[in-house]
Amino acid sequence: MKRSELFFSAVQVPVDYAMIVLASLTAFAIRDIPQVVSALPKLYQFSFNKYLDVTFAIAGVFVLVYALEGLYDIRATRKFWQEAFKVFSATSLGLVIIIVTIFLKREWFSSRFIILAGWMFAVVYVVFARYLIQKFQKWLVANRGIGVHRIVLIGTNGRLRRLKTVFKKNPSLGYKVVGTLETGSIKAIKEMRLKSGVDEIIVCDPTLTDSEQEKLLDYCAINNITYKYVPTTLQTARFSMKIFDGGPIIEVENTPLDGWGKILKRVFDIVASSVLIVLSSPIMLIVALLIKLEDSQGPIIYKNERIGENGNIFYVYKFRYMKWKYCITKKNPDFEEAMAYEQKLIKERSVRKGPLYKIQDDPRKMHIGVFIERYSFDELPQFFNVFLGSMSLVGPRPHQKREVEQYQEYHRRLLTVKPGVTGMAQVAGRSDLAFEDEYKIDLFYIENWSLWLDVLLCFKTVGVLFRRRKN
Repeated sequence: MKRSELFFSAVQVPVDYAMIVLASLTAFAIRDIPQVVSALPKLYQFSFNKYLDVTFAIAGVFVLVYALEGLYDIRATRKFWQEAFKVFSATSLGLVIIIVTIFLKREWFSSRFIILAGWMFAVVYVVFARYLIQKFQKWLVANRGIGVHRIVLIGTNGRLRRLKTVFKKNPSLGYKVVGTLETGSIKAIKEMRLKSGVDEIIVCDPTLTDSEQEKLLDYCAINNITYKYVPTTLQTARFSMKIFDGGPIIEVENTPLDGWGKILKRVFDIVASSVLIVLSSPIMLIVALLIKLEDSQGPIIYKNERIGENGNIFYVYKFRYMKWKYCITKKNPDFEEAMAYEQKLIKERSVRKGPLYKIQDDPRKMHIGVFIERYSFDELPQFFNVFLGSMSLVGPRPHQKREVEQYQEYHRRLLTVKPGVTGMAQVAGRSDLAFEDEYKIDLFYIENWSLWLDVLLCFKTVGVLFRRRKN
């Protein structure tokens, strides 16, 4: 860890302590506002000085909980929203401890309002303070080079070039490439270390020999250099170690979505889709009305044939955002002309490589269609697909038959689970990702599924919906 990171780690402790104390004082200060607590018990008999003594002790408990939850393992490259959630969960755990303590020691105080308000203000204040510290820390990294991790990349493949490009375009990540090597030459690394300093080594080439990697590991351990490597697909797969015929054997697990995992995901889909159908019904009614007003010839809901789990054909429900005469369905009397026009647009305007296509500035859309497609309101009827079981709330993107026909054999891994309304690939790049990148992200989801991952992706989707797509 860099000195600057150690400094910010140390500073975070008193800042958190101060924010928790401030949250407690805020809760105490507003306890008598009639509009806020008219129906809740008030704390009149408890003196401020005594309350302050209790506050100082409680703040220490919260800081201890934060430490146990790993909130002081700080890096400039950490993700803010992940840290914010950890603050929320750690503060909630601290709240439970305080409630139990008050239950056992009633002479402290019993104001439910102060306890709950203090918890709420603590989350807000601590998250806000950490946000300011993180912004300042990243500014120092990007503009002053303070806390930058100097990296040596080893390899000759595209992975190395992609990493180098990412680090160069995003200085706030806190990484600076000081050199690249084709092999794990200890001599060359020593020269780079003397000239520029080396904090981390990332091996991007899986063809390095065991001997080279052993030497690199030893050198990094001796010189306090972080050693990382980009794994192969097999190395990232889930596996379990078993004993067979007196010796160890490794079994690669395709996905946790087997057995109870599949049951748990289905229960989550039913409950979540039911809630989302109710919540989104006003929006769906408005969208349906606007579609009918603009183009009354075609249906409001467009059933699009897709390939689902195990290669089964099903229909995705979507709000129609194209003019009816351009829709690709045999119910359209102009079907042949619509197909020919789409093939022409794909050839002239598609901006995606691989079996999938994306038509830039598609002229077939209605005015309302442009809006609902941009913000994915057209996909709201898919909640009914989820409820009925042909789709999942989270999963790989459902593809058309003509797209699946262009799959390589290994791409068919995507058909081993139900397609999703949203998914890891959609959150990462919506429809702007190259197909091969989308495949890799969806494959990671399949191999590393968890219910919490589904919940997290659902929350992230909300933010992605309001991020304008690339043209």
